[in-house]
Amino acid sequence: MSGTEPIRVGNKGRIVLPAAIRERRNWAEGTALVAIETERGVILAARSELEQLVREQLAGTDLVADLLAERRAASRREDSA
Repeated sequence: MSGTEPIRVGNKGRIVLPAAIRERRNWAEGTALVAIETERGVILAARSELEQLVREQLAGTDLVADLLAERRAASRREDSA
């Protein structure tokens, strides 16, 4: 990250990202962005960057096996109740 840039919300709720940020991020006109709201603020990322981040975080994870294990555990709890 290269510092901070002032941004203001316009009367229609629009913001303009400074050219310096767009250039550093390689965000050309039409780039799909995603806003992620957190307790501490809002994160703005290109959709392609977000997809790559999720892929990296889920690498080596077997989501189907995890889901099946969770459902089997829930079923056992229900049967024992």
